[in-house]
Amino acid sequence: MRIIVPFQPGGSTDIFARLAAQKLTEHFGKQFYIENVAGATGNVGTAQAARSAPDGYTLLIAFSSYVVNPTLFAKLPFDPDKDFAPVTLAVSAPNLVSVNPTLPARNLQELVALIKSNPGKYSYTSGGLGTQGHLLGEMLRLSQGLDIVHVPFNGAAPAIASTVAGHTPITWGTIASAAQALEAGQLRPLAVASKTRSQLLADVPTTAEAGYPQIEGDSWIGLLAPAGTPNEIIAAVQGEIARIVAMPDVKQRLPVLGLEAVASTPEEFATRIKLETQTWGKVIRAAHIKAE
Repeated sequence: MRIIVPFQPGGSTDIFARLAAQKLTEHFGKQFYIENVAGATGNVGTAQAARSAPDGYTLLIAFSSYVVNPTLFAKLPFDPDKDFAPVTLAVSAPNLVSVNPTLPARNLQELVALIKSNPGKYSYTSGGLGTQGHLLGEMLRLSQGLDIVHVPFNGAAPAIASTVAGHTPITWGTIASAAQALEAGQLRPLAVASKTRSQLLADVPTTAEAGYPQIEGDSWIGLLAPAGTPNEIIAAVQGEIARIVAMPDVKQRLPVLGLEAVASTPEEFATRIKLETQTWGKVIRAAHIKAE
């Protein structure tokens, strides 16, 4: 049983996939193995999964870039609406906005006021063009009419490092990517861009609590199957993923990876894919973002 991960080994998506594969192997008694097929922000591996037979022997680990890429790229080598059957949104990775502690902003409202009173002075980092961090930053910029510059980096680590050093004093990204700097007091968290507070940073308010309910978006990891995969196989995998993320040892591991259990139904996942594709599509078009 092949699980395609459309990214390089070592990231949280790959680590979760390998954890799930081990548990699926133990439960079903069949070998689930990971195949990393990286390239084009996940599009290469996703296209390979789309071309696979819908016989239950291939699954795709999808990251939240799956709902961004249809608008970010002029053309995709697969049809996200027709080529896949949603299985489950397994886990989420909450995003947040943080600042260098020297910045005179203690909350999100103060940050917005600071940027408005100093047009063109401030910039924010993200882990790259079209990432959730970038889009959340643009969502805030557009909704508040802010004059602020986005500085994309090739990955979350250099983006965080730039903010810690004070070169770009604001950063948007996942809690996982900022965890070490937050723990060391090198970043000040202002708000989590989720519907509810994150169990990973329970004392940090949500963007809605901070007065900006329209600024919301988690990163996530889910499973898809090639379209036409039998419903009984999809149901069996979804049920097992729900059991896996509730296991005590997995529940202990997820926070270390900056992840929170979700385990949605296929129908819930399908609805979320549709809504988020529309939401991020509007942001990408309004901000004139194009894949390089």
